[in-house]
Amino acid sequence: MWGVTETGAVVALALCAALTLINLIGIAVAGLRLGRRNGASVFPPGAPVSLVRPVCGLEAFSEELLTRGFRLAYDRYEIVFCVAEAADPIVPLLHRLMAAHPDVPARLVVGAERISDNPKLNNCVRGWEAARHDWVVLADSNVLMPADYLQQLQAAWRPDTGLVCSTPIGARPDGFLAEVECAFLNTLQARWQYTGEALGLGFAQGKSMLWHKPFLEARGGIRALAAEIAEDAAATKLVRAAGARVHLVAAPFDQPLGRRTLAEVWSRQLRWARLRRVTFPLFFAPEIGCGPLPPFGLALAAAPSIALATLLLGLAALWYGAEMALAARAGWYRRPRLLLAFVIRDALIPFLWASAWMRGAIVWRGNAMDIRRKDFRAEEIQVKDIDAGPITGRSWRRARPGTSAA
Repeated sequence: MWGVTETGAVVALALCAALTLINLIGIAVAGLRLGRRNGASVFPPGAPVSLVRPVCGLEAFSEELLTRGFRLAYDRYEIVFCVAEAADPIVPLLHRLMAAHPDVPARLVVGAERISDNPKLNNCVRGWEAARHDWVVLADSNVLMPADYLQQLQAAWRPDTGLVCSTPIGARPDGFLAEVECAFLNTLQARWQYTGEALGLGFAQGKSMLWHKPFLEARGGIRALAAEIAEDAAATKLVRAAGARVHLVAAPFDQPLGRRTLAEVWSRQLRWARLRRVTFPLFFAPEIGCGPLPPFGLALAAAPSIALATLLLGLAALWYGAEMALAARAGWYRRPRLLLAFVIRDALIPFLWASAWMRGAIVWRGNAMDIRRKDFRAEEIQVKDIDAGPITGRSWRRARPGTSAA
């Protein structure tokens, strides 16, 4: 008759094997979904598009990434840049790019309307309102747009679509810590987003969002996205409430990373973890098991044995091998050192997960953001709408927190 140790080892191994199987299935589903279009697009061919890009500060790849927006292989589109402050260092670059590409209609809107504690959403409001076309893409400034960027977004539009998005894919890492960020972004987070979408649980991602403007305007407009601290979480819930679905592009777009410090990787992943915890707590709770190190370590501690350690090592090799295969299948960054980045990522996951439950505030680009719900009231301020010609001013309304309890 088996002793307690042997029984514990079998139970621990069975649980770890089940967890590995779940992740392998997720990887397989994502691998099958990536690069494939589910049905024919119903996007009206050649419809004009407004490309709204919130910008803030100069980054390593700013000029290249913003220039890409002027070189899209699409006949009818405009670009609306949004910047919160006229003194932002990105403004001279924007003027230079607009002057260098006079064939592409482009404008700069200066001023952020504080409808929420989300500075990016606040920065987008006037750009959304200035957009001239019914189809609007909200795109972050660090998205690497291919020439057919708009066509790829449009190709994912189905009869039941309320929103098309792309999750960011880490590319061009410079140094090991940037590779750790690739490990988070690509074969973990992008993988689960595509798995969820394939199973009918599409979640919005704010890097690239294609909206049909009348659809969103009928449900409160861009201000409705202030219902959650994360605009993509609010978008997900709004689309689902309308009986529509969030769809993803066939192949997500790159985000060049360059160099990263540990503090930068930790800060970004902790910010996202806290936002997921607040906006989708039931989906966030199981994330503690999304990497093999925490559960495998606990299993080995509960029933230590050389045999169990060997079997768990084999399961981990299978798990990480499948992630590398997914990266190869999708054409994502994959170097041998990425395997070590997987291990570091998974060592950080339990600390990120625990920290996400402990605090109700995050910091983004130096802005402290309270992730608890609050009411907002409006106040008058001034905004400027700038194109290649004269500057014109107009008043707009900014919201400030109300005094009611969150």
